[in-house]
Amino acid sequence: MAHSKALLVLENFIGGKFVPCSSYIDSYNPSTGDVYCRVPDSGKEEVELAVKAAKAAFPVWSSKSPLERSQILNKLADLIEHDLEEFAQAESKDQGKTVTFARTIDIPRAVYNFRFFASSLLHHTTECSEMTAAGCVHYTLRTPVGVAGLISPWNLPLYLLTWKIAPAIACGNTVVAKPSEMTSVTAWMMCKLLEKAGVPPGVVNVVFGRGSKAGEALACHPDVPLISFTGSTLTAQRITEKSAPHCKRLSLELGGKNPAVIFDDADLSQCIPTTVRSSFANQGEICLCTSRIFVQRGIYNEFVKRFVAEVKKWKVGNPSDPTVSVGALISKEHLEKVRNYVKQAQAEGARVLCGEGVDSLVLPADNQKGYFMLPTVIAEVKDESKCMQEEIFGPVTCVVAFDTEEEVIERANHVKYGLAATVWSSNVGRVHRVARRLQSGLVWTNCWLVRDLNLPFGGMKASGIGREGAKDSYEFFTEVKTITIKH
Repeated sequence: MAHSKALLVLENFIGGKFVPCSSYIDSYNPSTGDVYCRVPDSGKEEVELAVKAAKAAFPVWSSKSPLERSQILNKLADLIEHDLEEFAQAESKDQGKTVTFARTIDIPRAVYNFRFFASSLLHHTTECSEMTAAGCVHYTLRTPVGVAGLISPWNLPLYLLTWKIAPAIACGNTVVAKPSEMTSVTAWMMCKLLEKAGVPPGVVNVVFGRGSKAGEALACHPDVPLISFTGSTLTAQRITEKSAPHCKRLSLELGGKNPAVIFDDADLSQCIPTTVRSSFANQGEICLCTSRIFVQRGIYNEFVKRFVAEVKKWKVGNPSDPTVSVGALISKEHLEKVRNYVKQAQAEGARVLCGEGVDSLVLPADNQKGYFMLPTVIAEVKDESKCMQEEIFGPVTCVVAFDTEEEVIERANHVKYGLAATVWSSNVGRVHRVARRLQSGLVWTNCWLVRDLNLPFGGMKASGIGREGAKDSYEFFTEVKTITIKH
C-alpha cells in the first residue's frame, strides 16, 4: 500500500528519548478503514534496550520519597488534563470509539488514575508486632520490585495503560510498557509529556508492537520480575507459560461473559437505560459489558419490548458526531468475528430482535468503509450456544427468560468467566443473597460501572488472577519484608 506523507509515524520511547524502529506496522482508522498511522514493529532488541534503561533508572527513582513521586504523578495528570481534547480526538480516531466517550470517560479516567495513585501512595502503612517475652519487635517494610512489564489492550487504550503505569511508578518501580499495536497513539502522546512532568529518563519506557514479538520478549525477559496484563484469556495462558521459568509475579485481568439478572420487582425505568448502556457502551468493547441478560418470566415480554425500543434509539456513525452513541469496531477482522457470532446464533434457531442483518445501517459517505455494526439483541438463545458461552466483545447481547432465583444463579454461573455481574431487584435481602452466590469479582446491584478505585478490581475463574486497586496494586507492585529487632 502506498503511504502518503501525512501519515503519523510513532517511535519507541526508551531512556527518555524517542527511538526510531527498523520496521513498522500499519494502523487503521476504524471509522474510515484507512491507514493513518505507522507503529514500530518492535521485538527482542527494542525490549532489551528498554529493560536496560529501566534497570539503570531504578536505583534513583526507587530511592525518591513517596511525596516526590506523588508530586510528579500529579504534574503528569495536570499535563494530560491540559491537553484533554487533543487526547480525546486521538483516542477516538485510533480506537473507533465516539469522541464523546473518549472525552467524558477515557481521558478523564486516565488523568484520575495518576491523581488517585499519587494520593493513595501517601496513605499506606506497614505492620508492627511486639513479642515482649522474646524481647523482640517485628515490623514489615514494602520495597519496589524492580522493572515492571505492563501490557495493555486496545479497547480503553490510555485509560488502562495509566491504570498500570500509575501504581507501578508510584511504588518506586520503573516500567517497560507495551500498548496494543492497534491503539498506540495516546501512549506516544503521553511520552511527550513525561520529561515536562519531571519523570526521570528510563522510569517509563514504551515499546510499541505486536504481542507475539514485543509482548513475548517482555514476558520472557529475565530482568522483568513482574507482568501486569489486561487482555484475552488465550494471551494470558501464553504469558503464564513464558514467564513460568522465571517465577514471575503476574496480575491478569481477562475477559468476561457478564450476566445481568433482572427480577420481576426491578425498577425498569432505571434498569432498561442502564442495561442498554452496560451492553453497548464503547461498542460493547469493554470487558465489563453485559452480554447475557436474564429476565424473570413475569416481566420478560415487557422488558424485551422496552429494551429493544431503547436500543434502536442508539445512533451508529461518525465517532465525531455528538449525536452518535456507537462508533466503529476496532478492526475489519474483529467486525467479521462479531458478525459471525450473530450468524451462528441464527443458524441455531435464535431470533435477532434488532441490529445486525435485521435493520439497515446507514452511514455517512466518509464512513462507508469503516467497521461499523448496529447494536444487536438476540433472543431465544440456548445457554450452551457460543453466543452465551464465549466473549464476543462487540455490540451484541442475548436476552433469555428465567423462573426462579435458584435457577438463574446456576445459569449465570454456567460459563468459564467470572468478571462482573449486575443484579436488578428492589428486594434488599435478595440482592445480597444473589450477589453473594454469583461467581464474579464485581457485582453491581441496581447500577453499572460505579467504581471506587480503593476497592479490589478483577475476576474469578478464566477472568483472571489477582486484583487491582489502592491496596491491591500497592501489594502487587511491592515486595514485603519482615524485620525482627531483638532489644
